[in-house]
Amino acid sequence: MIRHLLSGADLDAATATQILDTAAEMATVAGREVKKLPALRGRTVVNLFYEDSTRTRISFEAAAKRLSADVINFSAKGSSVAKGESLKDTALTLQAMGADAVVVRHPASGAPHRLADWVDGSVVNAGDGTHEHPTQALLDAYTMRSRLGRLAGLHVAIVGDVLHSRVARSNVLLLSTLGAKVTLVGPPTLIPVDISAALAPGADVSYDLDAVLPGVDVVMMLRVQRERMNDSYFPSAREYARRYGLDGPRLRRLPEHAIVMHPGPMNRGMEITPEVADSPRSTIVEQVANGVSVRMAVLYLLLGGNNR
Repeated sequence: MIRHLLSGADLDAATATQILDTAAEMATVAGREVKKLPALRGRTVVNLFYEDSTRTRISFEAAAKRLSADVINFSAKGSSVAKGESLKDTALTLQAMGADAVVVRHPASGAPHRLADWVDGSVVNAGDGTHEHPTQALLDAYTMRSRLGRLAGLHVAIVGDVLHSRVARSNVLLLSTLGAKVTLVGPPTLIPVDISAALAPGADVSYDLDAVLPGVDVVMMLRVQRERMNDSYFPSAREYARRYGLDGPRLRRLPEHAIVMHPGPMNRGMEITPEVADSPRSTIVEQVANGVSVRMAVLYLLLGGNNR
């Protein structure tokens, strides 16, 4: 098993499959009366979040606690970071406290890679700038496999704000490694130039959502990240929804077996309508539940739980 999880590129097919298989075992814990395993008792996991987060932070906290690890939640707000402390000084502080794993979310792309140079424990990237979010890609892959029974040969459309999406980048890398075909869909202003060649030579790009939908097994809608936009990337929210939003008529264009995904949080009515988000074909709530199992598997394997 790898020492750190910083990028979807860190995972070969065998390692990714090992994580997904372990997550399937971890999922059985949720059905028990006592939702705990002693696997990481005595280990310390630090959640180091420099950006606001609900799903990811709580998911990692729940995962670590279900494995009986000690959890320290660190928020940049109200800490020495607000007084100007550098990431390196914070890392050295965590090192002195004996952190076995550091789960980090940071607005600067590449911050987890620097952190990995400064601490002895394992580092898990929980989202860095517009770069990557590998555990989200793993839970997405787990959800696809659970619903559709396989990953190899699936056609996955990732739709929307690809330019600012760390989820899209990690998914392209991981899904391509696991044998799925990926098509990136969105307005030209929100699809980076040469992204398919840079991430995965097999990935396609399309600017026409309606043309893509009939041939896909999975459609993954991305949140429009207005907080990262300094310019106007499309005329209006209404125009974006008309061209690239997933609504009832577009849902009916999908094959009968196809599923709808969204990493959350959603802009209901913009990239996805309530009708679609709450439909039986939506896996959005499942993705949240599966996130805990996948992150349990990641922490367990990174911290050598299988060797304890």
